[in-house]
Amino acid sequence: MARTINDIVIAGAGQAGARAAEALRARGFKGSITMIGEEPHPPYERPQLSKSLLQSSDATVAYIKKAANWTETLDVRIETGAAAIDCDPDRRIVSTADGRTFHFDGLLLATGTRPRRLAALEDAHIEVQYLRSLEDALQFRRHIQAGSRIAIVGGGVIGLEAACAAARNGCHVTVIESEERLLARAFPGLISRLVADRHRSHGVEFVFGATVIGSTSASVGLSNGAQIPADLVLVGIGVTPSTELAIRLGLPAAEGIAVDNCGRTAAPEVFCAGDAALQWSRCHGRAVRVETWANAQNQAISVAANMIGDAVEYNDPPWFWTDQYDLNIQVAGDMREAEHIVRGNPDSGRFSIIAMRGAEPVGALSVNAAKDMAMLRRIIAANAKPQRADLESPGYDLRAALKPH
Repeated sequence: MARTINDIVIAGAGQAGARAAEALRARGFKGSITMIGEEPHPPYERPQLSKSLLQSSDATVAYIKKAANWTETLDVRIETGAAAIDCDPDRRIVSTADGRTFHFDGLLLATGTRPRRLAALEDAHIEVQYLRSLEDALQFRRHIQAGSRIAIVGGGVIGLEAACAAARNGCHVTVIESEERLLARAFPGLISRLVADRHRSHGVEFVFGATVIGSTSASVGLSNGAQIPADLVLVGIGVTPSTELAIRLGLPAAEGIAVDNCGRTAAPEVFCAGDAALQWSRCHGRAVRVETWANAQNQAISVAANMIGDAVEYNDPPWFWTDQYDLNIQVAGDMREAEHIVRGNPDSGRFSIIAMRGAEPVGALSVNAAKDMAMLRRIIAANAKPQRADLESPGYDLRAALKPH
C-alpha cells in the first residue's frame, strides 16, 4: 500500500528543487515542504552565471522568488546554507552538516552537480576559478577588466560564454581545449568552425589538442610545451553529479541517480529531478543526465506531480541554447552518431541542422533560426517522420510535419 505523503523534503534548493516545490503547491499539496540548500541564497536559475551576469557589470541577480515569498506565500520552509549530507531510509530522516534532522514521507533528490576539478591546478600559484555559483560569477566578473589576461580551460558552452564576456570587456583571452575542435562532444564540425571564427574575430585565441599540466604565478603550462600568460584561469571541464545522499540510500549512482520516466528511484517514495537524474532519452537511445535549464524546470514539475500520486511521464527531448556575440545557437535532442541535413544556407548566418537516424529526426541545431527550432523541437518530441527533402527545403512549412497524414 502506498504511503500517505504529508511531509516532503527537497534536498537541493536550486532550480529543480524550486520548480518542484512550486508545482507541488500548484497541484494542491497541503502538507509540509522543506527545501534544503547548500548555498546561502534563495533558489535561482544558473544560466545567468555565464550569460547576463557576465555581460553587464551592473546586472543584478535574478532569484526565482524572494525568500519571503517562499515562506509567506507558498508556505515552503527553506533552509539555506545547510548541506544535506546523510539520509536514514528506515527512520525517513535527512540530516544536515550542522546536525539538524528533517523527517520526510517523500524525498526529492535535487542535488545537482559540482564542477569537475582540474588536478594540475589544485595547488596552483595562479588564481584559479570555476563557474558554478553566484559568488563564482560575480568574482569572475570583477576580473574581466580591459587588459586582463584570461586563460579558459575547456572549449564547451560555459567556457565559451565566459570567453565571449571577457573578450567583449577587452581582455586577452586564450581558450585551451583538449579536443581538436570546440564543442566536439555535442556539436557538428560546421558549428565548431563557425563559433571559433566568431571568437577569433573578437581576439580570442585557441590552443587545441593540449592539456594543462602546471602553472606559475603568471602562466599555465601545457602538455605541448607552451606557456600561456594569464592573470586568472577559469576551468570549465564539465561537472559530476552530487550523489552522496543517493549512495546513503543504497541507490546505484555511478553515472547519476537512475530514475524512471516518472522520476522514481529504486527507493520507495524517493524521487530525483534535475542535473543529477539519470533518465531515459529516446533521442539518445540510452539513459543520460540532462544538464539544461529546460530539464531542471520541466522534469522537476513532472516529478512533483508523481510524488503526490498524479501519473505524469516526462519524455521531453533535451534542449538548450547559447548566445555568443551575434550567434544564437539552440540544440534539441541528440546530434551525435547521426546523419546531418542542413536546412538553409550556412553562409547566410541563419540556418538549421537536423540529425537523422534512418527516417527519424533525433536532434536539431539552429543558428539564429529560433522559429525553426520551435517547430523542430515539437517534431522530435512527437516522433514525427517528415520527408528528408521537405526538411532540407527552407520553403517547407515545418508545421506540416505535425499534421495527420
